[in-house]
Amino acid sequence: MLQRVIVFAVLLMQCIGFSQAKIEKEYTLEECISIALEGNLNLKSTRLTANTANINFKQSKANILPTLNGNYNIGVNTGRSIDPFTNDFINQELTFSNARLNLDATIFNGFRLINTAKQQRFNKQAAALEIEEAEQNLVLEVTLAYLQVLNSKAILKLAKERLITTEEQYKRQETFYKQEVGNPADFMDIKGQKTRDETSILVSESALNNAKINLARLLNLSDDIAVNPTATLLDTARYGVTSDDVFNDALQNLVTFKARDLRVKAAKKGVSVAKAQFTPELSFFGQLNTNYSSAAQTFSETGTSVQDTGDFVTINGATIPVQTNATQFESKKIGYSDQFDNNLNTVVGVNVSIPLFNGFRAKNNVALEKIRVEEAVLTLERTTQEIKNAIAQVHFDMEAAFDRYNSLKIQVEAFKESYRINEIRFNNGASNFLAYITSKNNLEAAQTNLVNAKYDYLLRVKVLDYYRGNTL
Repeated sequence: MLQRVIVFAVLLMQCIGFSQAKIEKEYTLEECISIALEGNLNLKSTRLTANTANINFKQSKANILPTLNGNYNIGVNTGRSIDPFTNDFINQELTFSNARLNLDATIFNGFRLINTAKQQRFNKQAAALEIEEAEQNLVLEVTLAYLQVLNSKAILKLAKERLITTEEQYKRQETFYKQEVGNPADFMDIKGQKTRDETSILVSESALNNAKINLARLLNLSDDIAVNPTATLLDTARYGVTSDDVFNDALQNLVTFKARDLRVKAAKKGVSVAKAQFTPELSFFGQLNTNYSSAAQTFSETGTSVQDTGDFVTINGATIPVQTNATQFESKKIGYSDQFDNNLNTVVGVNVSIPLFNGFRAKNNVALEKIRVEEAVLTLERTTQEIKNAIAQVHFDMEAAFDRYNSLKIQVEAFKESYRINEIRFNNGASNFLAYITSKNNLEAAQTNLVNAKYDYLLRVKVLDYYRGNTL
């Protein structure tokens, strides 16, 4: 029996340990931001875009350098062909090989390559700032999502506290109901109130779960998230910065403006690149060529021999064949390396390409690049205007939320006292249930509104801090 008790105790401790291991890990705001900056998928995509811009910039600089390319081939030819060694027609199988080294160097092309490199440099710098912009935006999103979790958590806590109060009154009225004391309608009313409070908890739990899911999405985490607020994060002191001051700080600190300005500069360089199509292009080229043929041979003299020519002469009535001395030769294959050395030749020259007519392609490309400049300028102006309007709106909402929060604090204190009095009167039979439940609902609604106003104010403060360049 004792052994069974010990085994049961061990199993119980293991279960307790396992349940504790499943407890949610609490994350501070700083931890959430750090995790998001490391794992957020959208931020990773932005970094890849910046890497692409960096590679494009490197390539644009490399395009200014001369190009040097080699070409080599080897093959077998059968049937009638031209001997690459003698340029004679032959009808035999031969092995051939060619090698070539090409050098091309652009001397002048209307500064197209230089302006392209400058344009890509601006794009690279803009992409780097856009990473910082994406990081700033992500920090703001995480902060707001974090505050939303805190808000939902506080609302859920209030809902649970309401249910506890309602359940206490429910038990009291249930006793009266069973004893047939008082008004039976009071018990039914409190029963309905209890159901409503239970429903409110379910709604609040769903809102909290959605807020956690949104925060986990930004962090690229699949685990459940618990938050750990700090006093600094929940500071509800009055925000002492004007809307104009916030906007001026934004102009200095937000990389959004700097990135958009660099895009304008890049677009202007694009116009210079397009204009280069109107100018002649001067380039230098050089070639080094050689080849090999298996049919190539050398011949050396080995002596002479007498051979009939096929002609005849008549001397004194006698026909005598005509003969001649023919030189004898011995053939010898020329080696692979020898042919490559012997057949080596070089070509150098200068090429001038003058654009005369290209279907107005150059003119239209310049026009398109000018449109891109206008679009970039409009984007910068639109961004400036949108941020200025957003700051003004957020600042106005922030001040309204602050006033509402302080007004609701007074309202909550008043309803607390009203509820305390009505609860005592109702429990002593000096007041009816309608007055009691009205007072209770007023207090609970005011408490909920106070929490929402508090986090509404904090959210807007964090947005304004973001525009000022303060991420936390």
